Amino acid sequence: MAEVESFALDHTKVNPPYVRLAGRRKVGSGLVEKYDLRLAKPNREAIPTGALHTLEHLLAGYLRDHLEGVIDLSPMGCRTGFYLVAEGPLEEERVLVAFERALRDVLLHEGPIPGASFRECGNYRDHDLQGAKAWAEKVLREGLRVQATLPLEER
Repeated sequence: MAEVESFALDHTKVNPPYVRLAGRRKVGSGLVEKYDLRLAKPNREAIPTGALHTLEHLLAGYLRDHLEGVIDLSPMGCRTGFYLVAEGPLEEERVLVAFERALRDVLLHEGPIPGASFRECGNYRDHDLQGAKAWAEKVLREGLRVQATLPLEER
């Protein structure tokens, strides 16, 4: 089986909230980067699915408002954060500022959740705007930082 970057990360040392460069790959003449946008402490907390789903919908747009080159934003299956895939090279500080601004936009969001209808979403009933706002507020209150990769010492 191919090596998976996140499986080599020592999750006992993960201390969110943070932004971490999780990978960089040359694609054609360009560069694609993957960022770990971690909100919750692994194996201690998990973002409820409705809040995570709403954060995904809101951040998908708001991050693009603050950061050029966003390709995709995907929730982690462990429900502790998101992976951001973008055209690089970016700087972690630039991603951090954009993520912080997008989280502030989540706090201010009123009205319908973008893309959350039966025709636009695969699970349109599973949303929680208040839960998404609570997580955004928690992360902003705790303060985002840049995190270095903490690899497993032994395999």
